[in-house]
Amino acid sequence: MRRARTFLPEFAVLLTLIIAPTVLNPLGFSTDLLTRVLNWGLIGLGFDILFGLSGLLSFGQAAFYGVGGFVTAYLLVSGTIGSVWLALLIGTLAAGLFGLVVGWFAVRRVGIYFTMITLAFGQMAYFIENSLLTTYTGGENGIAGVPVPVLGFGDHAIRVTAGLPMYVLFAVIFFVGYVLARRIVRSPVGAILIAIKQNTGRVAMLGHNVPAYKLTAFVVAAVYAGLAGGLLGSFQSYMPPDAFSIETSGQLVVQTIVGGAGTLIGPLVGATVWLWLRDNLQLIPGFAVLWKLVLGIAFIVLVIGLRRGICGEIAHWWSDRRHQAERRADEARTEAIEAHNIDAADAAAARRRDIRLPLAQPATADGDVALEAQSLARYYGGLKAVDGVSFNVRRGSIHAVIGPNGAGKSTLFKMLLDEVRPTSGEVLLFGERISGAGVSRAAQLGIAKSNQLNQLFLDLSVRKNLRIAALARSRGPLRLDLLRPADSIPDVEAQIDSILSLLDLVERAETPAHVLAYGEKRRLEIGMALATSPNVLLLDEPLAGMSPAERAATCAFIRDIARVCTVVIVEHDLDAIFGLAERITVLYEGRLLADGSADEVRRNQAVQDAYLGGLHAHEPA
Repeated sequence: MRRARTFLPEFAVLLTLIIAPTVLNPLGFSTDLLTRVLNWGLIGLGFDILFGLSGLLSFGQAAFYGVGGFVTAYLLVSGTIGSVWLALLIGTLAAGLFGLVVGWFAVRRVGIYFTMITLAFGQMAYFIENSLLTTYTGGENGIAGVPVPVLGFGDHAIRVTAGLPMYVLFAVIFFVGYVLARRIVRSPVGAILIAIKQNTGRVAMLGHNVPAYKLTAFVVAAVYAGLAGGLLGSFQSYMPPDAFSIETSGQLVVQTIVGGAGTLIGPLVGATVWLWLRDNLQLIPGFAVLWKLVLGIAFIVLVIGLRRGICGEIAHWWSDRRHQAERRADEARTEAIEAHNIDAADAAAARRRDIRLPLAQPATADGDVALEAQSLARYYGGLKAVDGVSFNVRRGSIHAVIGPNGAGKSTLFKMLLDEVRPTSGEVLLFGERISGAGVSRAAQLGIAKSNQLNQLFLDLSVRKNLRIAALARSRGPLRLDLLRPADSIPDVEAQIDSILSLLDLVERAETPAHVLAYGEKRRLEIGMALATSPNVLLLDEPLAGMSPAERAATCAFIRDIARVCTVVIVEHDLDAIFGLAERITVLYEGRLLADGSADEVRRNQAVQDAYLGGLHAHEPA
């Protein structure tokens, strides 16, 4: 029953495609109009993976649409290739290759800069098509005489003519494309792309190659666009020059927003509404000139009234209705925890938990030093945030870094994970230099960090948060397993179950992260770092904002963690630090003030003066 429910969207789409010509024809949908809708829906499948799933807004999809269409049309009309299917394959691959080139430049930028780069490439492609390549594209005339596809061989071959046969062909291709897109969304790659949309920096910190995954989504979208462009020429026996125009990209964005981004079927629904309004408004007397104005008003009304789009609002309502009882129970439990100052971990705080993690292989198996900072310095103009700090962290120990506010602790921690590159000096992890390698590479080498401010994927469940982290260790920085379910990797699921038990969040596994109580969020923040199976775990103020009960539970949790990996901790709670740490490094105004055992640091007069605000003996009175 559960498996059948998983494929319910595919069944619904298939049924809709079958009955659409009969049901929608009386409403003004001709077979040719439905075929055009499917063509827009096909390019929309790829665009929704890029925009709805990954959060990357591109205004350059027309370029890939045009490349696929014109390459396919030219190969057929020029007689270079006689098979429509082979030409279509080459055109689609050409669009994908062009997408790879454009994406390589674009994905290294974020936000509006990414969008502007795609827009610029789209305009460049339109200019080239209408000037430099007019011999091949026909310029303003386009390419006429594009043959229709043929099914079969020899005397038994069937030409796919306009009308219902062409609709059936487009419906079959769209359905296959939809099934593949659904598989991509539910794959490990899809899960990582969703996480990238919510918190790009955290995904990189867990060890995933974010630019490579963005590029993957970009190329997938380009391939879908190229396939749709190639089919367009055969559908209307003509490849129009405006396939490259920015209006095509803009219309795609509008249709996706109207239909509902992130639903896959949304672009198809948006295209249905848009094209029906466009064709039928022009038939109304007096609207022949004003139809674009009316379309614009309709778009504004739909966006304001349906913030998630047509399909997005329906999906949200259905999900909200199905999970209403579970959501209320989760919220009630959170309210109880916060109101009574209790934590689910309290009862288990004193219990020593069995932790088994498939740790990363250290660069050198021998040696007592896990992490080494060598003369680390970070300058911001004339400000020396960290100035020549050196210390070692012994393998299997709990090592604390303390100091007054402004001492440089956070900057130092960021340099240890290579979030911030040192101005000078370097960091060694088991003898291997990680400074300059990037945060993702550092995580893959076996160092992880929990943040002072929670960096969770708030809309995802606890289990899915941990899965994003565990996938990094199992699959490396990049793996294009686009067609397998994200929850089908046994080692990853076993890792998640182990961490859930360790966090005492088993009963909250399916709860969205934003519903959790603060103490639970802090444990999940640490758990995500731990799920990457690090040899060295950096904890940035793990006790910040916690109640006394939550602090006791978290301290017990940290002691359990220290039995399997090295822990480096920054914390302002000195009582907790002196109870946890075996060795302590003290910073003051960016410099190393003291480094020794907990007892040595406790008795150090300079440390006492620093915390009392009196360490200025070197300054004139």
